[in-house]
Amino acid sequence: MKSSVKLFLKRNRIMKLLVNGDELDLAAETLAGLLASLEYEGEWLATAVNGDLVHSEERADYQLKAFDRVEILSPMQGG
Repeated sequence: MKSSVKLFLKRNRIMKLLVNGDELDLAAETLAGLLASLEYEGEWLATAVNGDLVHSEERADYQLKAFDRVEILSPMQGG
């Protein structure tokens, strides 16, 4: 008896996103994935997609779409 195994790999799709006003070609599918690929860390970041606030606990499930406008804000220390 002969058997075969087929593997289906999910390919990351490259899409254009506007991140803090800059147009980027990225493969991130979620907001959390985008933050990781851009090396942002910490739950203290403020994030918004298309003008809507996305809380830190929602980022892992938030699916990005091509041409989404993403804003990433980090606190600044003043004096």
